[in-house]
Amino acid sequence: MKVALNSVTKAFGRHRVLDTVTFESEFDHTLALIGPSGGGKSTLLRLLAGLDIPDSGSLFVNGAELPQDEGALRRYRRRAGIVFQAYNLFPHLSALENLLLPLTKVHHLGRPAALERAHAVLRRFQLQDHTHKQPALLSGGQRQRVAIARALVTEPDFLLLDEPTSALDPEMTAEVLDVIDELRESGTPIILVTHEMGFARRSADLVAFVSRGGIQECASATEFFSAPRSEETKRFLEKILKY
Repeated sequence: MKVALNSVTKAFGRHRVLDTVTFESEFDHTLALIGPSGGGKSTLLRLLAGLDIPDSGSLFVNGAELPQDEGALRRYRRRAGIVFQAYNLFPHLSALENLLLPLTKVHHLGRPAALERAHAVLRRFQLQDHTHKQPALLSGGQRQRVAIARALVTEPDFLLLDEPTSALDPEMTAEVLDVIDELRESGTPIILVTHEMGFARRSADLVAFVSRGGIQECASATEFFSAPRSEETKRFLEKILKY
């Protein structure tokens, strides 16, 4: 997968979250975005998802520039699977109906074909016993697995994950990271915002350090963690890996 940014700026009010960012990377499986809170990671992911548009500059995914008009953006979003840290499941719908909704309403798949695909994905993530449960009846790990299943049921070109384990306890975190690892091995390209340094070091092709409104450093996971180039990255890793 190829991602490129050309002088991308995004501000909210007077605060520039991303400031004239120029960046290009190509990876086979996983790009991990790490860095301090407020550094711009989630904003960058939302831009790549087509959920926000830059104030200036342009973004390219696999060589194609992201559009900025709403009709074209809707078509682009159909190619991406997006998972947020807060699940964003519809609370009044069962796990199954949460998967069926994008298939039938966005991708206009007939209900019999949508049911077949949804059940297959629920089985893949060992959720078949929770098919008819609403999110309130599921554990945090199960809700996040349903959210990932919903993102994948449309067979997207790539997957964007925004801190998918931040609200989970250690056991549930491990459960969800196992699912993400499985996706990586299956060949689905992933861009992941994460604070899980062990997972980034083990599973990412590339790690990008996002701070102060820009991408300060990007390297292979091995190089990034063993020989960070900037003093800011070194300080960040020393602090976050201390314990």
